[in-house]
Formats: sequence, structure tokens, C-alpha cells
Amino acid sequence: MKSFDFLQPRSVDEAISTWTADAAYLGGGTNLLDLMKIGVAQPTTVIDLSRIPGLDAIDHQAGGGVRIGAMVRNADLVWDADVVADFPMVAEAILSGASGQLRNAATVGGNLMQQTRCAYFQDSFSACNRREPGAGCAAKGGVDGAMAVLGWTDDCIATNPSDFAVPLMALDAVVEVQGPNGKRELPLSHFYGDDAAVNNTLQEGELILALRLPASARNFSSHARYVKLRERTSFAFALVSAAAALRIEGGVIAEARLALGAVAARPWRVAGAEELLKGRAPTAEAFADAAARLLEGARPSGANGHKIELARRIAIRALTLAAAGTPVRIPALPASVVEEPFDA
Repeated sequence: MKSFDFLQPRSVDEAISTWTADAAYLGGGTNLLDLMKIGVAQPTTVIDLSRIPGLDAIDHQAGGGVRIGAMVRNADLVWDADVVADFPMVAEAILSGASGQLRNAATVGGNLMQQTRCAYFQDSFSACNRREPGAGCAAKGGVDGAMAVLGWTDDCIATNPSDFAVPLMALDAVVEVQGPNGKRELPLSHFYGDDAAVNNTLQEGELILALRLPASARNFSSHARYVKLRERTSFAFALVSAAAALRIEGGVIAEARLALGAVAARPWRVAGAEELLKGRAPTAEAFADAAARLLEGARPSGANGHKIELARRIAIRALTLAAAGTPVRIPALPASVVEEPFDA
């Protein structure tokens, strides 16, 4: 590992003032340190945020929303009873990601910032436009079975690895950031942006302060699920995943939210798919229509055409489970496709 300076500022302003072009902010370190060990990330300065007060607070706001500090540990978030009750698919997504030990260390802000697990990105000897713009994409024509089927370009076919970000995208989460030019707020869709080869749209020196879920996200608490297909149920990244939430009134869908994970460089949400469900009964036909709309434009980026059918099925499954109602308790195998019997 390359040597570096290690700083521990005591305020956000101090952290930002110490930023240099080759610096990196450190949350829990569960992704950054791995990348440093393999030589993909080589910061000259690491700025530890753990000494800054207030970044690890969960604030349940009077209007019904919640503000979650960037340094809140993933495990602490799912121990918050109000978060589990009000935003159950967020809790289910967190519990389906990583191991218990990693959730004890990983932070909310770090989860949003984590880099793709593309093997070519993680191999410093392979061409990668994310590491070095203009270098090319070695993943194209390589081992590409798990790569993107939506939103990819010739520059990058990698996928976003976050479970947590998928329900956040569906529920209109907002990210609060601060940098040398002051504070600003980014809807999560703008935080990730549209450039497949760029991990996020943060400007130089900006750090995440918190994320917010609006009070309107609580309207879906009775019918919300996250479902994740993975190669093993314990500690594996998604092949495909889906977050689905419904507001059902009088047996009819009044409002719907739907997002896919592991199919693109960002969590994938299409407003038109949600609109297709409004005013309809929660039936298999309605769910199939929404899944088809969500996957419009999907195409293989290599030998991964199977992911399109997997994504269609996982979207239908998530909607079906959401319509059946949020479980009283989070399942023993959170988000697992083997938790409940299902025919697609």
C-alpha cells in the first residue's frame, strides 16, 4: 500500500479545508481500504470523518421524514425501530448486504460512494475508463455475465453494487453534501447521474453530510419489499435486485414505486413503469406490464442477456410480495428469493 498522510479533523469545515486533489474521505473504510490495498485507490491524504460530531445522528423529523447522517453505521440504522417500521424495504436491503461484521463498520455515506465490483476496475493492469478516462473498457468482451443491461455505453458496462441505494432511489431520497463552494442537495438520481463511467456527480472536495427520506415515503410502509437474487444467500452482491412499494386503497393501486439494482451503473427507476400501475388492481398482469416498461431498452452488454429475464422476474416478484403486505418482522433471510414460495 502506498504511504499517505492521515488526518482526523473535528469539524466539516476543517475536513473540507484539508482536502487536496489526491485526497480521500474515510467513513467506515470497508470499500476504500480494499481499493487502497490492491492499488486501485492511491490517495496521498486520507481524511477520517469519524471525529466529527453530528454526522452519526438519525433525526426523525416532525413532518414524518428522516435525516440520516453520513456516518451512521448500517447496523445502527437497522436497529432503529422507527426506520424499520416506516421504511421497511430500506431495512431489508441493508440486512441483505454484506456480513454482520461489515454492517457494523460500513457507513451510510460510504455505501452510496462505494465503487463498482467490476473485476476489471479492480485490476489496475486492465483498461478501465473509470480509473483512467480514455483508457478503454476491458470488461467489454471479457468476463461480462454480471455486467449492465441498461444504460451502459461503450465506455463502461459496470453495475452499481449497492443494495441500500435501490430502495432509496425508489423513495426519492435526497443527498446533502458540502464542499469548498458550500452546501447543496442532490436527489439520488442526480447524485449518480447519467454517465456510466463516472461513479457519482460530487464536485472536487465535496463530502456527504446526510441523506433524507421524505415523509411521503412512509405512505408505502404497509406494502414494501426488497428482493435480491445472488449466487449465495449470505454475503454476496446482487445479480439483480428490485425494490417495490405500493399504496393500495380500496383494492386498487393508488401509487407505486419500483427500482432495479445491479442492472446499470446506478439504481434503475422509470416513472412510466410506476404510472402503469396507478388505478389498477394488484394483479400478475399489471405487474408484468410494469416490469416490461421498466426494462424497455434493455440489451446485453456481452454474454449477459439472461439478466434481462432475471430482472423482469425479480421486478414481478418484488411487486407481488409488496402487494401481499410488509411482513410484521423482517424475514430471517432478508430479501432472499428462497424466503417465500413463488411461481413466475
